[in-house]
Formats: sequence, structure tokens, C-alpha cells
Amino acid sequence: MKKISFLFTAVLCSLITLNADAQLRMPQASSSQTIIQEFGMGKVSVKYSRPNIKGRNISADLAPYGEVWRTGANDATVITFTDAVSLEGNAVAPGEYALFTIPGKDEWTIILNKETKQWGSYSYKQSEDVLRFRVKTAKLKEKAETFTIAFSDVMSSTARLDLLWDKIRVSVNMTTDVDSKVMAGIDEAMKGDKKPYYPAAVYYFENGKDLDKALEWISMAEASDQKAPWFKYQKARIQLKMGDKAGAAQTARAGIEAAKAMNNAEYIRLNGKILANAGGR
Repeated sequence: MKKISFLFTAVLCSLITLNADAQLRMPQASSSQTIIQEFGMGKVSVKYSRPNIKGRNISADLAPYGEVWRTGANDATVITFTDAVSLEGNAVAPGEYALFTIPGKDEWTIILNKETKQWGSYSYKQSEDVLRFRVKTAKLKEKAETFTIAFSDVMSSTARLDLLWDKIRVSVNMTTDVDSKVMAGIDEAMKGDKKPYYPAAVYYFENGKDLDKALEWISMAEASDQKAPWFKYQKARIQLKMGDKAGAAQTARAGIEAAKAMNNAEYIRLNGKILANAGGR
């Protein structure tokens, strides 16, 4: 009986221990993060883990100079492009890539690799590389304790991918072709029944295209709704850029009145700014 009782107690303790282990939750030493940035006509996403310095020397203990690094912690960092981009002038097709780096004192090597399903860089193969290039390092004013990947200076067709750690910043310039795609889209849409006069006119104005065409299209948009102050605002902008101050002032005044009727303070202000720039009152 004592033997059975002892065995029962041992089994029970084991079950309790296993159950406790199953319920135990602890934070990851290196937290994971996924960032998604709309860029051009597509998106760029990065999935990675974020180690902390914790008093260590990153170039000796965490991301040694001259060695391939996973660009984070745990699994290899994965970067995904839904549209074609260029990194530092190097064409990259849409797809998913492992983002490896080789840190150095004054410059880092940036690597895109085909094999995204790997732990760290232990099974990294250079033969699987899609792209390699070098970028210079820069100094941060404030220390970044946690390794950070971020997007900055994001415009319609240009942006930066930044790697930030300790007092180091490594930046990769990204570009993408937007203009030819938008222009082709406008040309195709203008063949349809519902013509995008307003957005097409604004794109032409903001991107140095044919202003006569932009004025024609914004006038068509304005004719569809004379009460819309935003149509008048954009028309006045185009007229002012074309040098027609009198026309811009007249349109802006009408835009102010339309905005007042809607109690829209924003377009009262915007049309008022155009009126002032056109020399009106």
C-alpha cells in the first residue's frame, strides 16, 4: 500500500509540475515586431525580433564586425515587397526575402536572401543571395537601447529604411516607380464612363504635368458640383500656378462662399490663402 501511495503521489506531483509549466508565461527576451509601410503603389513589411543591448558591446557580443548577422534576434528578419522597388539603385522584384547584414565600423553590407525560413544566420548560404550592397553608417545623437527597424522620409516614390541600434544608424534609400503607373491608370480611367477628373487634375498639378489639361479636368469636376469648395480650391491653385491671378482670385472667392455655406472652416482658410496669394481681398 505504501508503494502504491508513493507512486500515486509521484505521478500526481509530476502532473502538477507539467500543468504549471504549461501555464507559465514569460516575456520574450527579444520582443517581436512587424511593421508595414504603404509605399508607392504597394507595401513594404518587415518582421523581426528586437534585442536589447543590456550593457553589452554590440560590435563584439551581438552583431560582430565582418560576420553575417540575422539583423535582429531569433528567426532571420523577413522583408516583403508587394511591388517592385529599388534599394540604393538595385532593382528588387516583389517577394519575400530574408534580410541579413554584415556590420562594419564605417559601413554595413545589406543582403537579401531567398531562404526566409531559418533560425538566425546559422544555415545562411551566400549562394541563396538575391542582392548585396554596401551603405555607410551614421551616428545617432541618442542611444537606441532596443534594436529598431523603421521607415522615414516616406514620400510617394522615395523612402528610407533605417536600422537603429546603440548610436548607429544604417539607412537604405528606397525608390519605386509611381508616375508611369499613375499616368497609365489615368489614361485608362479617362476612357470609362466615370472619369476621375478631380484626382487626375490634382495629380497633374502636384507633379508638374500639363496644367491646361489639369484646368480642363478640374473645371469638369467643378461643373458636377458647384457647391463643393474643394473643387474651387484646387481650380484656384491651378489658375494661380498658370499665372492667372485674376481668375484664381475669382475662383477662391467663390470657394470661400461655398465653404461658408457648408460651415467648413478648413476650406474657408484654404481658399482664403489662395485669394491672398493672388492679391485679392
